[in-house]
Amino acid sequence: MTRLTQASIETLARTALVRHGASERQAGALAAAVAAAERDGLKSHGLMYLPTYCEHLTCGKVLGLAEPRLTRPAPAVVAVDAGNGFAHAAIALGLPALIEAARTQGVAALAVRNSYNCGALGYHTENIAQAGLVGLGFTNAPASIAPWGGRKAALGTNPWSLAVPDGQGGARFVIDQSASVVAKSEVIKRARAGEPIPPGWAFDASGETTTDAGEALKGTMAPAGGYKGVGSALLVEVFAACLTGANPGLVASPFSGTAGGPPGTGQFFLAISPDATSAGAFAGNLETIAGAFVGEARLPGTRRFGAREQNTKDGIEVAAETLAALEKLAGIAA
Repeated sequence: MTRLTQASIETLARTALVRHGASERQAGALAAAVAAAERDGLKSHGLMYLPTYCEHLTCGKVLGLAEPRLTRPAPAVVAVDAGNGFAHAAIALGLPALIEAARTQGVAALAVRNSYNCGALGYHTENIAQAGLVGLGFTNAPASIAPWGGRKAALGTNPWSLAVPDGQGGARFVIDQSASVVAKSEVIKRARAGEPIPPGWAFDASGETTTDAGEALKGTMAPAGGYKGVGSALLVEVFAACLTGANPGLVASPFSGTAGGPPGTGQFFLAISPDATSAGAFAGNLETIAGAFVGEARLPGTRRFGAREQNTKDGIEVAAETLAALEKLAGIAA
């Protein structure tokens, strides 16, 4: 096990992405998010996905030289066509305009279309919260959840995220959760390692509960909360696909493997100014609510913030085999 700084992980990741065909804009935005995920203990959105990102650059599932294009359809609306590049570069282009619009209009929206997986959605909504705004985000994904009572996938795991400002340039808390019991990346990780998954995470191709990660990837993900999870996935699909003009999950190619072209999925963000809506009551009401989370009752994001503090101080643990794979991708001789 080796300990690395966030900056060194970001540099290695950016070098690897550029080496496999990404532009500096595309590689820089994604590498920053990958390093931040490692810092926050979100391994399933960190370096474990870098080989897949590089593979998808090589096979054309992601267009590494894509230049995202920003338009302003309305005073409170920012739209970015990612051009089938990584979502991170498109979101990074759109966020400053979104934040400015929310501060002047009170509420503003950012619609991103024709993009690839945006990684940890909370990374992006937290950036909105750090600007003093409430950030709400949605991102759709290739279909992997079946309608309640069905067997054929119709909706993605479709995460949504809420980040709330703390009034001091940070986030009071961050919610980042998928419509499935667990993120699909967790099942992929177990399948690669040849490890079983807990009961209730997924169904096999016959619609039966399975603990075999490989069989789960042939079937569907279990929705969180049963039929309520399907409703959550449908909510996200409306925002991230219908409202952005992106591909619905039924049309999008898989994020895993090399089959199909670019997935063309989407992200949708709302930024809301508390000053514009709360008549000055936001901070006090927020603390009343947050005050109920004491002792063993943790606010969402507490574990993430704790890992961030620890890893910033002590360095980020990276397994030797992961580091070796990263250095190989970056073209660094052993």
